[in-house]
Amino acid sequence: MDLATSMAIAASGLRAQTKRMRTIAENIANANSTSATPGGDPYRRKIATMKADFDRELGATMVQTGKPLDDQAPFRTQYDPGNPAADSQGYVKLSNVNPLVEIMDMREAQRSYQADLTVMEATKSMLARTVDLLRR
Repeated sequence: MDLATSMAIAASGLRAQTKRMRTIAENIANANSTSATPGGDPYRRKIATMKADFDRELGATMVQTGKPLDDQAPFRTQYDPGNPAADSQGYVKLSNVNPLVEIMDMREAQRSYQADLTVMEATKSMLARTVDLLRR
């Protein structure tokens, strides 16, 4: 594998982790949302998806992101009969987002992003050393 291929692989990882962090940020932003209509469904947590995809031109496996999936976990409920979004029994459906889980996912995505950056920096350094050796 050449150095340009390692840069491309790390770049695909950076793009994938960026999309993952955007999905997580959307989940956190909507964690306390309720439905706009009585008895309706609130925001449903999204799960970022990724898959390995072989790039024939580079001869390497890259990371590709897919469309985020909806988490099918049940909604939380809270008794609040005065809320306009409450159903006939006085319960309000709350989002199925758990902020603690989202924060842990965000940390994992940040660490993966950081690892990809480290690969790119190391590759850049090796390329610079190679150019210096060729100049001599």
